[in-house]
Amino acid sequence: MSDQIPGAEKKVLCGVLAIIFGSLGVHKFILGYTTAGIIQILLNCLGVAGIIGIIEGIIYLTKTDEEFVRTYIEGERQWF
Repeated sequence: MSDQIPGAEKKVLCGVLAIIFGSLGVHKFILGYTTAGIIQILLNCLGVAGIIGIIEGIIYLTKTDEEFVRTYIEGERQWF
């Protein structure tokens, strides 16, 4: 039996993708936030999506697995 919290496996993947490809909203789509992902792509046209992705990636990676799951998987928080 694994001690990993369901949903926690997405934390590192989403964090790294948010930092690298944040302006494309890839991390939003992986979390199941299609509308937020599309908004992220549209924000890319304004040049602010990359900064948002970097900030979100850092936030994802600094949260504990429990906090990440509670906030982004169970709580469905789509931004920051």
